[in-house]
Amino acid sequence: MRPLRYAINVTLDGCCHHEAGVAPDEDSMRYWTEKMGSADALLFGRVTYEMMESAWRRPDSGTWPDWMREWEVPFAETIDRAKKYVVSSTLSEADWNAELVRDDLSQAVQRLKDEPGEGLYVGGVTLPTALADLGLIDEYEFLVQPVLAGHGPTLLAGLRERIQLELIGRHEFRSGAVALRYRPRE
Repeated sequence: MRPLRYAINVTLDGCCHHEAGVAPDEDSMRYWTEKMGSADALLFGRVTYEMMESAWRRPDSGTWPDWMREWEVPFAETIDRAKKYVVSSTLSEADWNAELVRDDLSQAVQRLKDEPGEGLYVGGVTLPTALADLGLIDEYEFLVQPVLAGHGPTLLAGLRERIQLELIGRHEFRSGAVALRYRPRE
């Protein structure tokens, strides 16, 4: 059975909107590149899938866009080639090395977890909340940015029940950001 890990950048006040934090730096991009590279597949909802695809899909020309810094290319290459599953009832297709997931969410994700491998990563906001409510997330990894956003969507807003977590790892960055890894307490 492969674990399902929820990974996301978040501000100190819990905001998880990608534009409310700080721009990624070399250290955090290298960190996420390693994490995404170790995953068997990525699991996204439609909104996150479309956002990630617009930023990180290799253009048809084969050349990365001019805005992309050299140290972002390894992340782009890693996420571009990763197997992806997209939970969506509105998309008719997903073609960025992706498969649509339309079945019962709990059963579909449990089937993915039951396959052999190193693990799955889920990102985004809405889908992880639903998966947490279903008890399907095995690890939570938050890269906490030293920023107070003061607005925006917050991490796991609307959970039905509190989830007790235990710290299983931490990594500090030169920027003052800290990656914290947790698993649900038994």
